[in-house]
Amino acid sequence: MAASSTAVAATLMPLLIRLLRGASDLASVSSTHAKLLKLGTVSTVASSNHLLAAYCRCGSVAHARNLFDGMPERNVVSWTALMSGYAGGGRPRAAVALLRGMARGGVAPNAFTFSTAASACARLADACLGRQVHARAEVAGYARDSVVATALVDMYGKAGRVGDAREVFDGMPAAARNTVSWASMMSAYAQNALGHDAILLFAELWNNGEDMAPNHFMLSSVMNACAGVGRLGIGRCVHGMVFRHGHEENEVIAVALVDMYSKCGCYDYSKKVFDRIKQPSVIPYTSIIVATAKYGLGKRALALFSDMVDQGVQPNSVTLLGVLHACSHSGLVDTGLQLLHSMRSKYGINPCASHYTCAVDMLGRAGRLEEAFKLANEAQIDGDDALMLWSSLLSSCRKHKRLELATMAGEKVSEFTQDVAGALVAMSNTYASAGQSEDAAAVWSNMRRRGIRKDPGCSWIEIKDIPYVFYAGVVSPASEKARELMLLLDEMEGKMREKGYKGRIGGARVLDADEEEEEGEGVMVGVHSELLALGLGLLVIPKGMAIRVMKNLRMCSDCHEAFKLISGIVEREFVVRDLNRFHHFRMGSCSCNDYW
Repeated sequence: MAASSTAVAATLMPLLIRLLRGASDLASVSSTHAKLLKLGTVSTVASSNHLLAAYCRCGSVAHARNLFDGMPERNVVSWTALMSGYAGGGRPRAAVALLRGMARGGVAPNAFTFSTAASACARLADACLGRQVHARAEVAGYARDSVVATALVDMYGKAGRVGDAREVFDGMPAAARNTVSWASMMSAYAQNALGHDAILLFAELWNNGEDMAPNHFMLSSVMNACAGVGRLGIGRCVHGMVFRHGHEENEVIAVALVDMYSKCGCYDYSKKVFDRIKQPSVIPYTSIIVATAKYGLGKRALALFSDMVDQGVQPNSVTLLGVLHACSHSGLVDTGLQLLHSMRSKYGINPCASHYTCAVDMLGRAGRLEEAFKLANEAQIDGDDALMLWSSLLSSCRKHKRLELATMAGEKVSEFTQDVAGALVAMSNTYASAGQSEDAAAVWSNMRRRGIRKDPGCSWIEIKDIPYVFYAGVVSPASEKARELMLLLDEMEGKMREKGYKGRIGGARVLDADEEEEEGEGVMVGVHSELLALGLGLLVIPKGMAIRVMKNLRMCSDCHEAFKLISGIVEREFVVRDLNRFHHFRMGSCSCNDYW
């Protein structure tokens, strides 16, 4: 009889294990677990490990933990399976704690254990905890294993420690670096606003003649880098690689392309990529809605949102933020407020700090400042989110010349100690505009006393895949074209004056420190960086091609007016990406309709 039972168990075991591997719901796993108990085979380590993995796969980590605690014997697979369940189930700290438990239990971790622990630290963006995992991997001799090292690169990247990520990457044997390793390092750069470094690493890979087919993760990482720094030429090359390697149907790639083209000033291309997606999910819809919003195409963004809802796609928090942003930059204030107040009832999404900040910005932009202040106080936001909210309100008060309200917003901003330079400069400018020069000077004096410095404004333009970066007044990046650039801007200024322009884009010439006196080139005092970039574009980019300029700060009203006038004078199209949105200048007008 015992021999018969053993034979039945031997026959059924492989079948039940196959059922476990294919199970994706708790009921199926529990049913198979009961069958294994009847057969009396659940006590073996192998069958228990299969059950552990199945429970974790269907999201029931509690059942997995109960099974794990009752196992008389556990091996590295048991520990790692539960660790993976915790990491995937939103409990990464519990996953890392198991690594310490393994040491106490006398079980040696393997490469997959360390990579799982590093991935858990990546979810936490905790470099300190990640270093502990890294140290254990070094001691165990797994730190240079391809899987472990790649997980460590990803972890350091997500924790903002790009230097540590590169150190791990450089320490990998050349043979151990695979597509995922390279892609992880590129992603670490792109995620930390180091797009140029990501592009350089991508170039290094292909210039070295590595026989390595790029996967969708690598291509999307490079496109994200191109989007961040506005490198359209490289982005187009990567798009060609997408087609050559057969990734055009991949939704991750499609979303990266939508984002890249929109952030490089090519909204029409962005929309074409979106239109080719057969059944877009919430992520592609959100990407194109956010892109449309940044171009100030509010009604078009609302139409896309309506189409999304009609298709049965449930919006997420970012989608609704994109729609609010579209309303803000198009003057659709009442529509935006209606969305804000119906988010919970219609879509089951509670408004967060970002939604309230966008709504306050929307009201302030429209001059409805009392309502904006009321909403700002009702939102009861604190921390960095509060700084963003009150900085936005301060900017609106300055725009509408409401000094008393600007002072109130400025007092809120002054309570913060970090990332306040832009807001304090806006406060100083508000005082200066109202003729209160002493108060303006006092703000600057306070900034110097606190050691607060404002990031310098810069603009860049891409010409034949090479970026030229300009700072205010400095024409030297134009190299041998510097003199022509200054003469051109002087010429444009004269023609603009004929059309009633009151400002001044030219200024006194000042020499760079390393220039010979007779050269007379280098600096045009007071000329903003975007105008210098535009001047170079007019000199070297053939007529008929749009000139695209990127800027790290908000475009000022004087430059905005100058770009409009020059676009009509030279009959060319300009696209400017500033900190907040895009401006498309054509024949003397801008796509924003001067509402920005």
